[in-house]
Amino acid sequence: MKMLEKVSDGVGRYMAWIVLAIAAISLFVPASTLWIETSWVNYLLMIVMFGMGLAIRPHDFAIVFTRPRDIILGCIAQFTIMPALAFVLSRLFHLDPALTAGVVLVGTCPGGTSSNVITYFSGGDVPLSVGMTSVNTLLAPFLTPALTYLLLRTTVHVDVAAMFLSIVKVILIPIGLGFLLHKLFEKATERLVKVLPMVSTIAICMIVGAVVSHNAEKILSTGVVVFAVVILHNLLGYACGFGLGALLRLSPKKTKALSIEIGMQNSGLATSLAGTAFPDLAMATVPGAIFSVWHNISGAILAGIYRRWAPEQEEKAVHGND
Repeated sequence: MKMLEKVSDGVGRYMAWIVLAIAAISLFVPASTLWIETSWVNYLLMIVMFGMGLAIRPHDFAIVFTRPRDIILGCIAQFTIMPALAFVLSRLFHLDPALTAGVVLVGTCPGGTSSNVITYFSGGDVPLSVGMTSVNTLLAPFLTPALTYLLLRTTVHVDVAAMFLSIVKVILIPIGLGFLLHKLFEKATERLVKVLPMVSTIAICMIVGAVVSHNAEKILSTGVVVFAVVILHNLLGYACGFGLGALLRLSPKKTKALSIEIGMQNSGLATSLAGTAFPDLAMATVPGAIFSVWHNISGAILAGIYRRWAPEQEEKAVHGND
């Protein structure tokens, strides 16, 4: 078991490079990971969420519900910063209508469940991240169409029931089961927690492999400009979240969660919406597909950076700034 724990720790430390390698292989040799079906993505995320549930303790959730200000801050930041960045970048780079629609949809969607995973690897405030993702996703059926109309002057239909069920299935149930199992079998699950980095990294690699390999042709045929816009959109989201946390003097844990939540989007939802809302604009799905790949790579790299940021101060900061 100790050997497995050491391997898991090593995999967690080099997650960014492992994910980057899988992405490159899947892009240039898509046949290598085409066997991973895109329909598996939600199940792979559920595995990661289950592991997070094993690691979360009761007082973590209590903290979230006793500080709604942080959740509200995350919601406001999510639905102002990313849509604004999407609109400005689309204009600055003179994107055509189809690509503009795709970039704006990425910006108006809520944060994705991947943000919870990256926050976990970063040593950030996981309960806060899960809380922001859940609330933002519940608000998305109303705010995503409204913001998309405001920026594009067109409408987007979002299936409220489907989104709610997705939250329950992918986030709440797996985390709840992990949490319950830890309560019932505490000693056994404490051992499992030590190998979670390896399990989670494998799941993330499979997700990236599936998304990249099944969209390799579209990604390679897209111009450099779209890649630049998607990458800037993501990185500026991280930077704005970090800057906001620093401005408000939030604890390192909260700042990490806010930065990651803002920068990482539910790009899978954006890709799906683009296909149904803009059937005549085939290229509208491309920004979401590229974002799906890039934010997992950038998130893994950011997790490696954030893990080394003030780990010894985090516990003090949580109590000092709440």
